[in-house]
Amino acid sequence: MESLRQQWRDGKSTLGGWLSSESSAVAEAMALAGFDYVCVDMQHGVSDYTSAVRQIQAILAVDATPIVRVPWNDPGIIGKMLDAGALGVIVPMVNSVAEARAVVAACRYAPNGSRSFGPVLAAPRVAGNYMQWAQDNIAVIPMIETAQAVDDLDAILDVEGIDAVYVGPSDLSLTYGLPPVNNDGNPQFDAALAKIVEACDKRGIVAGMHSNGGLIQRRLAAGFRMLTVASDLGAMGVGFKVEMGKAMATADPDGESSKTGY
Repeated sequence: MESLRQQWRDGKSTLGGWLSSESSAVAEAMALAGFDYVCVDMQHGVSDYTSAVRQIQAILAVDATPIVRVPWNDPGIIGKMLDAGALGVIVPMVNSVAEARAVVAACRYAPNGSRSFGPVLAAPRVAGNYMQWAQDNIAVIPMIETAQAVDDLDAILDVEGIDAVYVGPSDLSLTYGLPPVNNDGNPQFDAALAKIVEACDKRGIVAGMHSNGGLIQRRLAAGFRMLTVASDLGAMGVGFKVEMGKAMATADPDGESSKTGY
């Protein structure tokens, strides 16, 4: 299993999967699909601490890379998820230098931060000095997802210790008065993405973004190097509809159907 930081040091662009459910079986299936990372979403997904720990264990069991989006910029939950074995944390709604510094501090041990030492699940999985390993491998990923954050972007990215930033297109769009979707082609939206990539490139920081399979090539061409391809619930929903469509067509080739069965 290769950490995100190592993959980025090797110059790789990384594609990931997103877990909104709390199922460890789904986490294992997603990890087996070959994503560069699998993110457990504790902000908008349904996982609590206990289910997130089980998902991390399932991902690690197949030698894949688990990260977590924590529910908020709070050192307690950030530390607990790192102690549980997450190899990186995505932190939502980071809008200022002070908030960015708090993210870094929660992820790093002194003298680089203020993370409390107690990696009860993480340390036994690492050969040698866990503190040094964590310093080299834990990815610190604040989210840039508001117009306010874009306006203060240079100062935020100058905070030492940030490895990547992650764009939430829905919240970013809302703060520009746009609907909560990808708004490619809108001048404000496009300019914000371009500014984020340019500012990251200047500092050797990875630009990341929530995406989908159809947008990956466009985002890679624009300079993003951390892209989420699919979510579990979204992919399963599409798959269910596709298979049900095939079943209906096979069972009733004339296009007639019955709610009560065949």
